[in-house]
Amino acid sequence: MFAVRKAIIVLPGSIYKVYVVELSKRVFTENAKFRAANPQFNGVLECLYVGMTSKTPQERFRQHKTGYVNKKGHKLSAAIVYKYGSYLRPSLYDHINIKPMSREEALRMEEKLALDLRRKGYAVWFN
Repeated sequence: MFAVRKAIIVLPGSIYKVYVVELSKRVFTENAKFRAANPQFNGVLECLYVGMTSKTPQERFRQHKTGYVNKKGHKLSAAIVYKYGSYLRPSLYDHINIKPMSREEALRMEEKLALDLRRKGYAVWFN
């Protein structure tokens, strides 16, 4: 008897990645919503933003920091990263991006990673 393997078909241009940006700790004192979302934070570890993208994490970070607006006039940068984003933290996400992910898989992984990091003591924002 042969085992049936379930194949995930991901079309080019629809491969998504998860990424983590370190935020300035000022976000915790200046942003009430961020503070309310992270009551477990004790100030020891960093403040982070977890996102997902079909671009490279570097390109997406650049979009956040430049306030990128697309051709339709929509601002694609997250205000929290635009204002407080310092740099990418690949050691926290590279292991996740080894296999291609669909948009739905990346959304689930974004939430899972964010909640895992919160449990470890980080202050985390995700969409």
